[in-house]
Amino acid sequence: MSSPVYLDHNATTQPAPEVIAEMVDAMQRAWANPSSTHAPGQAARRLLADARARVANFLGAQASEVVFTSGATEANHMAVLGALASSRGRLRRRLVLSAVEHPGLLALAQRLADEGVPVDLIRVDAQGRLDLDHARALIRDDVSLVSVMGANNETGVCMPIAALAELARAHGAWLHVDATQLAGKSNLSFAASGADLMSVSAHKLAGPKGVGALLVRKGLPLAPLISGRQERHRRGGTENLPGIAGFAAACELAGATLAADIERIRGLRERLEQGLLRGLPGTHLYGAQTERLPNTACLRFADLAAEPVLARLERAGVVASSGAACSAGGTQPSHVLLAMGESAAQAKSGVRFSLGRETSAADIDAALDAVQHALVPLLDPQPLAA
Repeated sequence: MSSPVYLDHNATTQPAPEVIAEMVDAMQRAWANPSSTHAPGQAARRLLADARARVANFLGAQASEVVFTSGATEANHMAVLGALASSRGRLRRRLVLSAVEHPGLLALAQRLADEGVPVDLIRVDAQGRLDLDHARALIRDDVSLVSVMGANNETGVCMPIAALAELARAHGAWLHVDATQLAGKSNLSFAASGADLMSVSAHKLAGPKGVGALLVRKGLPLAPLISGRQERHRRGGTENLPGIAGFAAACELAGATLAADIERIRGLRERLEQGLLRGLPGTHLYGAQTERLPNTACLRFADLAAEPVLARLERAGVVASSGAACSAGGTQPSHVLLAMGESAAQAKSGVRFSLGRETSAADIDAALDAVQHALVPLLDPQPLAA
């Protein structure tokens, strides 16, 4: 049996061979503790410094601004809780997030709200675009942190980071960007973004799971989430050196072909979308009229629930998802699609196809053929003419 067409790269990506090789090399020759003062420890420390510089270069940051974490979820928590725990947090207690943030961040926001922290959510429109007028009304002088996704993981819709940075700066608030989906899919630059904090995760760009980073603007007095001497006292605990080495390798691989990858993948995504819209009656494309990630297509096939659609697609040889991997598989409607004004039934029907560097034109053609055979009988006995 041939391998399925994998179109779930927003959930995770396969580690590249070069990444695995660097991780194995780090485990074999730099296994000592980077905090140790003896020769093996200092060798590990040099590898750590080299990896930090490579990650920083890819993300448009200074090496001193990179704080390695276990992934974007920890980085997001570190940004939010660190802002509230800082000295300024005693005067500025309010948080402002978008209504379409990752479920993990919204769960943290709900916990904080239950503990008495004021939390406001910025609306989005039917295309998934952030309502900047609503943002202007919410971002005031009592806000500690504004936290938004750089691009939504379900729809791929990009957020107006520059405008939010200007709003936050005008009111003395910090801006945190969850750039998990931006890294490796856009020309991302921490320095140019205007953000004060930025989260990234290695496994979204052919790196290993269990490692990521929080970028902290130089001089920002962010309180640590985990106390300790490591990471310039910002995140305690012995560094995951093999994971960090793999992260650095993944960044370099992504950076080497980024511009070409963006254009090629965008073309493949458009080929997929046009084929689905042309061949399947009642198909709706989310975010079609606004800027999106080049690799992400979120569609609804009439009102067919996503769960049986995905099961049929997998049997036909196509792997996709219904949104965030951590919340997929349940029967709850997508909070992202609900925020865009969809009904509860429609919000259970969104199917996300997310392409990667390995995706080929042959994969897209195979996916279109498989989707048509799997779903046309459920929608209409006769497919629309090409």
